[in-house]
Amino acid sequence: MTELIVVLGPTASGKTSLALDLAERLGGPDRTEIVNADSMQVYRGMDIGTAKIGRHEQRGIAHHLFDVWPVDHAVTVAEYQALARETIADIGRRGRRAILVGGSGLYITATLDDLRFPGTDPVVRARLEAELADAGPIPLHRRLRALDPAAAEAILPTNGRRIVRALEVIEITGEPFTATLPDRARPVLPAVQIGLDWPTERLYERIAERVDLMWAAGLVDEVRRLRPQIDTARTASRALGYAQVLAFLRGEITERQAREDTVTATRRFARRQRSWFARDDRIHWLDATRDDLVDAAVRTIDP
Repeated sequence: MTELIVVLGPTASGKTSLALDLAERLGGPDRTEIVNADSMQVYRGMDIGTAKIGRHEQRGIAHHLFDVWPVDHAVTVAEYQALARETIADIGRRGRRAILVGGSGLYITATLDDLRFPGTDPVVRARLEAELADAGPIPLHRRLRALDPAAAEAILPTNGRRIVRALEVIEITGEPFTATLPDRARPVLPAVQIGLDWPTERLYERIAERVDLMWAAGLVDEVRRLRPQIDTARTASRALGYAQVLAFLRGEITERQAREDTVTATRRFARRQRSWFARDDRIHWLDATRDDLVDAAVRTIDP
């Protein structure tokens, strides 16, 4: 019996439904438990905008790592890694099968693979962040390319936060940032990874439909309620939907523009998710449109 199953894919691809169907097919509440690998669903109160599963939708299956931290806490990947591995180990000790489900590629990689997290230096970090604020990410990305071409290739030139972190690690350790990246040939937690995806145009339609549903369900009110905590939260305030609604609440854009911007940003994020997962040849991809989707997933897990 496979110890760990992973259900991953871009946003709005149907991962939650597939994970629940698999959990039921593989023994239900007495044999399976689900572990969250979505970097925003770990926050308490961020429910509508993250499409978080409600308790009444969980079919009696135990769910872990949802609503763990307050929205004003900037969760680190290292924090998530430690908690996810311990949770999965505990599920195994109780003789059950863990299903890790989500679209946060870095969280999944950190859980499965030997991904290390060097310490931080506040002085170095502050200096690099000041440079980022002053000149933007492009000059820093050029510096990273000169010091560690492989890292520069893996990090988008616009991702200032990751560029700063890579340069900080290089300066602190004297080693390339890529030396801290995961070795997929030697996973810490062997797993069967099932990737779920749709034809691009249909996925984009599903994203637009999901955003419409979020608005109808009260996303604006949810963000308004969380605003005292989330407005200055470094991580949660940048979440898809939340960043756009905050801009609307601050009077920077109209509500209609916030809605359209959320669709656009989510589609862009789905492209980035696909690019991340495409680098991992261990993933078994399934077409979400197939009629025998759950059967195909079960055959992938237990051939």
